[in-house]
Amino acid sequence: MSQKALTALGWIATCVAVMMYVSYIPQIMNNLHGMKGTPIQPLVAAVNCTLWVTYALLKKNRDYPVALANAPGIVFGLIAAITAII
Repeated sequence: MSQKALTALGWIATCVAVMMYVSYIPQIMNNLHGMKGTPIQPLVAAVNCTLWVTYALLKKNRDYPVALANAPGIVFGLIAAITAII
């Protein structure tokens, strides 16, 4: 696979990962309207994403696509977990 194709694949994967975490919005809305879900999966996703973002930014050669792909998971995972609890 060429470097150009590999770079494109990385950015496509980044976009799909962001969409995956944005998909928490319906769960958050349901939680806020009283149809509570479980906080376990989104909380674990937020912890996982925090680890990946930290890893990507602390590497000698920072890995911005990995950091960008996982950053929304921290925010939306925590919001989904918190709204499931309260």
